[in-house]
Amino acid sequence: MINLVKDTIDNKDIDRLINWLKTYPRLTKGPITLELEEKWSKWLGRKYSVFCNSGSSANLLMLSALKESGYMDNNKVVVPSVAWATDLAPVMQLGFEPILVDSNMDDLSVDLEHLEKIFKEHNPSALMFVSVLGLVPDMNRLFELCRNYDVALLEDTCESMGCEYKGKKLGTFGMMSTFSTFFGHHISTIEGGFISTDDFELYELLLSLRSHGWDRDLSKHTQKVLQKDWNVSEFDAMYTFYYPGYNLRSTDLQAYIGLSQIDKLDEWGKRRERNFESYQSIIENDYWKVKPQEDSFVSNFAYPIIHPNRDEIVKELQKNNIEVRPMICGSMGTQPFYVKKYGRLELPNVSIIDKYGFYIPNHPHLTSSEIILISHIVNEGIKSGS
Repeated sequence: MINLVKDTIDNKDIDRLINWLKTYPRLTKGPITLELEEKWSKWLGRKYSVFCNSGSSANLLMLSALKESGYMDNNKVVVPSVAWATDLAPVMQLGFEPILVDSNMDDLSVDLEHLEKIFKEHNPSALMFVSVLGLVPDMNRLFELCRNYDVALLEDTCESMGCEYKGKKLGTFGMMSTFSTFFGHHISTIEGGFISTDDFELYELLLSLRSHGWDRDLSKHTQKVLQKDWNVSEFDAMYTFYYPGYNLRSTDLQAYIGLSQIDKLDEWGKRRERNFESYQSIIENDYWKVKPQEDSFVSNFAYPIIHPNRDEIVKELQKNNIEVRPMICGSMGTQPFYVKKYGRLELPNVSIIDKYGFYIPNHPHLTSSEIILISHIVNEGIKSGS
């Protein structure tokens, strides 16, 4: 069986974890979580990071912090129609108005022409930007559009850990960015996610919202200000809640796993990038082939294919014990939870991606012979459908 993804936690990680557990450490969120957050921030190149229990929770926290921050002039948020469910779901859950944007067929990212049209017509407060598989549009132009129309840029980088645009890591362009450490992503903490930012006030909002809305994780200065503003005694402060928060904390057990995972991230990224380049050179798809931006580093956890003969190609791959899946989760505008509230929305490029798109494996343990086998089956399927 050639798996679509493979766990990045190996025997050495397990042995290291067992030895640590024998010291009877604190397992809930504690000092190891802080150590992981600092190490992650240093690796990414951002000032602050918050570790939580999933990438989906990270998206929820990011949007909640934006809502509480006062940055938003209205409740309109643009979301790519090619995205994950929890890019859109928290937008709806928090009472925002989602506006879906079409994709660019070259790189599966947002169509910048359609995006600017939306900015002009709707004047949204935020863009939930999703870098699909580490593939992005012209990020300089995207950043310029957000600046010119005063739109807060939020990055979902869950599929793009370690990817770069012109030497700058994805996840460092926006006001805040999210990452996933779920099984099969670039690194794993079993379950987990990060939100990263350079804004100290947003950072403290994220910390408070992650843990019920209290002030226990905040700086001493902020604690004093809040307690004074709300006339809270030192005794009552531990159980005073300043924001409508959640419990989205992870654990020190997962953080401990994460510490060694980060050490492997750069090497695994290079392997995924090599696999990507191999697929690019071997697969012969005249209908569509992804076109990454120049001077970009693409390290994705799967390789995307779009072809009208998708169903037959998928059947042949599965017959040969090769795991595949649809591209992300198709079109957000046709997902039942969106349709029930807003009606069905089909965008031209997204409809093609949804109908004909799928992923094939790309993980650090994939061998050259496996890439050749997968590519051969795909090429034969393309020829048979021509």
